[in-house]
Formats: sequence, structure tokens, C-alpha cells
Amino acid sequence: MEKPRQIETAILTDGDMSLSVLNYGAITQGWWFKDTPLILGFDDPGAYLSDTRYLGAIVGRVANRIGGARFDLGGESFDLSVNEGKSTLHGGKEGLSKQFWDLEQRTRSEVVLRYVSSDGESGFSGDIRFEVRVCLQFPRLAYSITAQPDRPTPISIAQHNYYTLGAKDGVDEHKLKLASNRYLEIDGQGIPSGSVLAAIENGLGFSTPKTIGSESNGIDHYFCFDQDRDLKAPIAEFTSPSGLVLTVYSDQPGAQVYSGYKMTTPPHASRGVCIEPSGYPNAPNISSFPSIIYTPENPYRQELTLELSGG
Repeated sequence: MEKPRQIETAILTDGDMSLSVLNYGAITQGWWFKDTPLILGFDDPGAYLSDTRYLGAIVGRVANRIGGARFDLGGESFDLSVNEGKSTLHGGKEGLSKQFWDLEQRTRSEVVLRYVSSDGESGFSGDIRFEVRVCLQFPRLAYSITAQPDRPTPISIAQHNYYTLGAKDGVDEHKLKLASNRYLEIDGQGIPSGSVLAAIENGLGFSTPKTIGSESNGIDHYFCFDQDRDLKAPIAEFTSPSGLVLTVYSDQPGAQVYSGYKMTTPPHASRGVCIEPSGYPNAPNISSFPSIIYTPENPYRQELTLELSGG
């Protein structure tokens, strides 16, 4: 029987920034500007082995939720592992966030993580070679994610940092601006129905800056970006009362935003906000959504850039 692998840590530095990355879950354990922590994280790497909130992790094969833990593809039905209600969340019980990756630190400011997901993992089809390149270049942090499948299969990855920008008492007073005025309708289990709703008409309008705490019911929704948008323009701006601003750039069609309001154990509710660019959730089951099926000839790629300013 193969022995459990050990958690390894890589420390990146550039300018006034530093970053800690783990080989377990390709987790970003910490990100600091000078002495200011910008994300939530555990000091003890071992705490991530039992974490259920996906702090700092790379999540997939398919991020977010797949309703009924199943989908059809190419005339076959695939039954997935169930890990939230009757659904599959963030790749199931054997998702990328629960795996040990190979870690290679190339320079003091760059690390590359690799993982091969085998056919049948959490019920998904095909072997996939994943690679995540993390590069710290002050004042930016960039994630370049690729996935090479050996057959057609769904892939949708999200980076799951909880951003705080130094706040110790929560982020309710932080302001959020999104390049979106539409979001996906969901049922009581968080599964998209296929309908796209107007955000401002339903109290979720963040196309102009709005405090996180102004949404009294909490935020856990997927916001859709315009298909013809300028990919060089930011998809989100997150501003703390201290004046620090996080600007998010992504090539994905939308992003899940989660205000952390459901967390009941340390770190407690509303201590950080997730902004998770990815493909549409439940896309394999809703034909009107942009496809997340990738092939050997059309492999998966994602670019995510975070830029800090102000303060």
C-alpha cells in the first residue's frame, strides 16, 4: 500500500509581495503585501487535509456543482461521486483539491504544479494532465492553468482564494464591482436551472460598486460576463476600507462569487470573499450554456491575473 505523500511548501517572493503554495490541492496557503495578509489561510499546512471550505485550492475537474451527480456525453451516462446533497461539488470526493500534486519551484517567483487525473476519478471519464503555473510579479499574481485530456470530457477549473485584503473583522464593508449585470438562477441546492436573470432587478447588481454586506441574504451566485467583452478589461474590483484594491482579470465566461456567509467554523462567516472565474456550473446538463467539453485537439486553458493597488 502506497504511503501518504507529505505536504510540501514553496515560498515565492517578488518586491513587497510573498506567497506560500502547497503541493496538496495546489493550494495557495498565503499571500501577503508587506505584512498584510490578502487571503484567508491556515498557518498549519496539515489543517488543509480536513478543510471543507476549499481555502486557496484549485478545484475541479469541474468546479462548482453538477446537479444529480451525473451527465451524458457521447451516448454514455456518467455517474459521479456525490459530496453535497445529491450533487457533485468541485470535482467530487476525489477532486483536484484533494490530491497531491508534483511541485517544481523554477525561480524565487514562479512555481509549477502538475497532476495526472486518471480515468474514472470521481466518476469522470478520461486521463487528464493538469498543470498550474503560479507566478508572482509585483504587484500581480498570475495563475496559468492547462489541462490535456486523452478523450472528450468536461473540464472547468476555479482558483478558490478567499480574499480579505487585510481585514481581520470580515469583509462586509468591502466594495465589489463586477463586469456583469446577469447571473444564473439556482434552486435551493444551488443548482442552475438554465435561466439567466437580470442582476439589478433581483438585488444582486454589482455593475457599480456595492458593499458586500448590503446583500443581506449573502452572495453565492454565478455572474455571467458578456461574450464580446474586452478580455483585457477587469472582471472584478474588490476594494477594502483601507484603500487596498484587488483587480481581477480573467478569460472565463463568468465567475462564482461567494461571500463566505455560510461558514460556521474558523475562519467564521464573511471573513473573506471568493471570486472564482470558471465555466458555467452544471454546463454538461444544460445545452444552452457554453460548453465545457474539451478534447485532445482542443485542450483546456485558463488565465487568471490578480493585481493589487492602493493602500
